[in-house]
Amino acid sequence: MALKLIVFLPLLAALIAGLGGRWIGKTAAKSVTTGALFIGAILSWPIFFQYIRSSADTAVVPVFTWIHSGTLTVDWALRIDSLTAVMLVVVTTVSSLVHLYSWGYMEEDPGQPRFFAYLSLFSFAMMMLVTANSLVQMFFGWEGVGLASYLLIGFWYHKPSANAAALKAFVVNRIGDFGFSLGIFGTFLVFGTVSIPAILAAAPGMAGSTIGFAGMHVQTMTLLCLLLFVGAMGKSAQLPLHTWLPDAMEGPTPVSALIHAATMVTAGVFMVCRLSPMFETSPTAMHVVTWVGAITCFFAATVGCAQNDIKRVIAYSTCSQLGYMFFAAGVGAYGAAMFHLFTHAFFKALLFLGAGSVIHAMHHEQDMRFYGALRKEIPVTYWVMVIGTLAITGVGIDVGPGFGFAGFWSKDAIIQSAWVSGSVAGTFAFWIGVIVALMTSFYSWRLVFMTFFGPPRWAASEHIQHALHGEHDSPDEEHGDSAHDSHRVATGSGGYHPHESPLTILVPIVLLALGALLAGQLFHGIFVGPNAAPSYWRGIIAFSRKIGEAVESSALWVKLSPTIAMLIGLWIAWNNYIRDPAAPGRFVAMFPAVYKFVANKWYFDELYHFLFVRPALWLGRLFWHGGDEGTIDRFGPHGAAYAVGIGNRVTFRLQSGYLYSYALVMLLGLIGAASWAIWWAK
Repeated sequence: MALKLIVFLPLLAALIAGLGGRWIGKTAAKSVTTGALFIGAILSWPIFFQYIRSSADTAVVPVFTWIHSGTLTVDWALRIDSLTAVMLVVVTTVSSLVHLYSWGYMEEDPGQPRFFAYLSLFSFAMMMLVTANSLVQMFFGWEGVGLASYLLIGFWYHKPSANAAALKAFVVNRIGDFGFSLGIFGTFLVFGTVSIPAILAAAPGMAGSTIGFAGMHVQTMTLLCLLLFVGAMGKSAQLPLHTWLPDAMEGPTPVSALIHAATMVTAGVFMVCRLSPMFETSPTAMHVVTWVGAITCFFAATVGCAQNDIKRVIAYSTCSQLGYMFFAAGVGAYGAAMFHLFTHAFFKALLFLGAGSVIHAMHHEQDMRFYGALRKEIPVTYWVMVIGTLAITGVGIDVGPGFGFAGFWSKDAIIQSAWVSGSVAGTFAFWIGVIVALMTSFYSWRLVFMTFFGPPRWAASEHIQHALHGEHDSPDEEHGDSAHDSHRVATGSGGYHPHESPLTILVPIVLLALGALLAGQLFHGIFVGPNAAPSYWRGIIAFSRKIGEAVESSALWVKLSPTIAMLIGLWIAWNNYIRDPAAPGRFVAMFPAVYKFVANKWYFDELYHFLFVRPALWLGRLFWHGGDEGTIDRFGPHGAAYAVGIGNRVTFRLQSGYLYSYALVMLLGLIGAASWAIWWAK
């Protein structure tokens, strides 16, 4: 019963707020949706502790028979095991805090009932995904979060940029979902079922078999796993299907936290871990997952180093951290991958919502070049952002019982697992992971130093100047992020004075800061290492445990590499943004091509525009003007109208009004009829 409430209460709340929000009012709509998620979070944590502390068996809660057609039977059922328990606490906890945060952040937006309905719908779809007992049910949740993300990213539909970002996310994810659907079709063709337990049980027996595909004979399990992984690449923003993720920043900041921290983008990692027995049958598929994750991890980190928009820095950080999770899964360290997913949910949601608090204080200004000296103006936000930065950069010490922030335990476990895997791909991922740890530390502390230290640079911001004069930034932003910031006025000194956020914003980020501080410390023994809780490994291949044992005995330099890289990144950021603020400008002047390449995101958007967008637009115009207008309309409705017009002009001449003209026509008609009858009689 508890599981059904966790899953279906957000759906009920979304229906009430979405369909009845106009009648019940915004306060009731917010209360219903927020209450449903908090109830789900309260019910999820006991289930989580039950599965990590005991040997609880997998449970399946039937709902109803969904599809029965020939040999295809799909039962709608809710599966609960250790993996599901982890995802439930992640989704419900972060979603409930995002709901509460949105009370303050969206306070003056007139579309609040619709916004909260979308948030709850998103949470329901994600929970349908993580509790799925069949691939079809998983696909239902998979598409549900895609729909909800489209609605949330484009929530401010009056802004063309928001509409474009929502459409881009939808289209790019459809590419990945097409591969995922082909993988599901192929899996049903091979195994004759879409039941996840049945597929995982039969997967080892298919190792080494071949199947025909595109006129070739290929390894069956390699093909199926790669097709399924295409879906993961789209949903979790891995190269080359990553371009939608940064543009998703056009949605309200709570949406960024929900999509990027704990829900949609982690679906691909969850799917690979859930189907790990399938992936284990194909070394090729495992290597592909490792290489894609490592390259994405490096690419996104380089771009994050050169971004000035505070939300885009964190967005590319998400893309990079997902790369860590994927290459962990690729080397078989599923426990480390899920552990980083778990800790990442807390510190990344904290960073996004903390960035939203900064934006709230700075009248919708997102460019860090116009920040500075905010640590005394918004001290609570400053300290929670510092905690989030300590967590993502992996600050800690593993001596004796050890102490560390969340990322120290999970990210370091991934990097060490890559090394002890012993494969070429794993070794490559290890060095990439160390380098990216340095870059993560650099861009994270760069964000802190540019935002909270140095002289105030607010006067140069157009947003702030508009706020001083009581103006909105543009008509399109009337109900945007700036709507609830317009009350911030000039101080006695004639300048803009940022204020700390209200409690509805501060309480969620303080709670998330506790998670970023303690999640790794309290739970690392459950996910990684030789003493990990046995119940956690139910449904996950035992190879992951062997990696955990090898990590414990790895060389000291391997264990210290991420920490050394983190300290180097911190020193570089401090040297360039505190000690010598002119140094970044000199670097750009010395290496303008490198900076431009990285700042422009390796020109992926421009490349895709040239390869896909321009040909698609040309083809669309061809079919529009040449096909639709030039052929169909010309010979269809326009051609028929033209023929009718010619006929009208001819028949008009016959309508003279003279009796002898009509008599002549009648006579000709009679002669024609008689001639036809005589000819037919012969």
